[in-house]
Amino acid sequence: MRFVYLHLVLFGAWVASNLNLIPEIAPFDPTFVILATWASVEAIFLSTFVLISQNRAAAAADKRADLDLQISLLAEHEITKLVQLNLELAQHLGLRKADDPVIADITRDVAPEAVLDEIEQQDRKPAS
Repeated sequence: MRFVYLHLVLFGAWVASNLNLIPEIAPFDPTFVILATWASVEAIFLSTFVLISQNRAAAAADKRADLDLQISLLAEHEITKLVQLNLELAQHLGLRKADDPVIADITRDVAPEAVLDEIEQQDRKPAS
């Protein structure tokens, strides 16, 4: 917020002095051409800094998304192994295997390449 206050003071003083509202200071930019040029150059720099900041934030978000995907795939793999272990324990104890189709899906290991291919296919589909 200091940035905004500083600019308000500087631009206010500039305008006041060039409108001859401050008698001690002679107008040095009565048409405000220098002020407009300065503001334009400053806007160029500010927009560049904002774009750089957004690019850095996007890169950090991409890294977080990649890490999240890796953790999710690892968790999926570990859960699959735990379900398989539970099924083997149930079989060893002579318990009846449930005929649930979801269990069959859970016991299949997920291939990370297949997940990434599916994500890319979804990204390529046109939005409707």
